[in-house]
Amino acid sequence: MKYNNVLFDLDGTLTDPYLGITNAVTYSLNKFNIIEEDDNKLKLFIGPPLEKSFMEYYNFNTNDAKTAIAYYREYFSEKGIYENKLYRGILNVLKELNNKDINCIIATSKPETFANRILEYFHINNYFKYVAGSNLDGTLSEKEEIIKYIIEKYKLRKNKTIMVGDRKYDIIGAHKNAIDAVGVLYGYGTKEEMEKEHPKYLCTHVEDLLKIIV
Repeated sequence: MKYNNVLFDLDGTLTDPYLGITNAVTYSLNKFNIIEEDDNKLKLFIGPPLEKSFMEYYNFNTNDAKTAIAYYREYFSEKGIYENKLYRGILNVLKELNNKDINCIIATSKPETFANRILEYFHINNYFKYVAGSNLDGTLSEKEEIIKYIIEKYKLRKNKTIMVGDRKYDIIGAHKNAIDAVGVLYGYGTKEEMEKEHPKYLCTHVEDLLKIIV
């Protein structure tokens, strides 16, 4: 086996959360009397920590960003969490990895409580040995921190561990923790974004993940 442990990002890697996240962001922005009609700008919220996105794309200060997150969660916790779908082929990838006794682990910037609900909703929670996400108070939200937490808590061998994600934050987080990374191109990061961070592998199709990992 190339790898014994596979860290999976959630949004844009295992599931397509486009509708739920963009609707929740729209709901939150409307509370500030901001009407955003540019879908491409809303898509930027898929992947990075929410606080960073509200501050970067709408120039919110820290307090407003935290308020915006609270509004976001009002919508997301009731509706947006279910406006989501598994990427075709992901279930087969998880089954095959489990059959080969490879540890599948969630490493997401999404709050851990939401991540668990999503996994249960799609009935894939049993395929994951561990789930690690951010805390609701905003701590442990950077991908670098989450990966470090997983490696240290579960005593993973770095040369047998790989991170799979669709945004630069996944690749940067992997590099800073000295593990290999797969940049997937079927999610929300562009090829240019991925290539700039130099992941060990690029993956165009879900089915190619098995070839890379195994």
